[in-house]
Amino acid sequence: MGVIRLKYLDETGCTQWTPQSYSYSRVGEQKRFEQTSRRGQRVSILGVWDPDESFDYALTLGGFNGESYLEFMDWLATKTAKTFAQTGQLTFIVQDNCSIHKAQEVQAAWPRWRDQGLFVLFLPPYCSELNPIEGQWHQLKTHELAGRMFEYEDELAEAIIDGMVDRSQRGGYELDRLILNFA
Repeated sequence: MGVIRLKYLDETGCTQWTPQSYSYSRVGEQKRFEQTSRRGQRVSILGVWDPDESFDYALTLGGFNGESYLEFMDWLATKTAKTFAQTGQLTFIVQDNCSIHKAQEVQAAWPRWRDQGLFVLFLPPYCSELNPIEGQWHQLKTHELAGRMFEYEDELAEAIIDGMVDRSQRGGYELDRLILNFA
């Protein structure tokens, strides 16, 4: 264990209708999807990945806003504070330049998070390929959700949770979820 922990934050969204690019078909057969009767809201995942160590995440309907992002980051800061108190190890969260990551209320929280041993770093604009969590989202969508249709958002959320659990068990890393109001 080093002096710092480097973790990667990002948000992705999943829809009830899986795009064909995330599906498979037998050779010589055309891809075919039976679509659900309704097309609801997307389910978004906000996650922080510490490669080969841990994955913390939360789900919400639609997208994350400043309030839900702050709630998630405060939860991470509380967890980080325990590690910082026990080991003196600092945690750095690498994230993109999304407007909610730099909002005034978020900037006001930075000193509190620093006191808890949590610091935020920003990737250069338009450089999502530098964030390794992107590969984790791709794998989740390609292997755990590929070719599936969901009638309701809660069914999609359950499949995402099951996929996250399966990936953590196969990858041998810890998994923790913040439960936000899902309404």
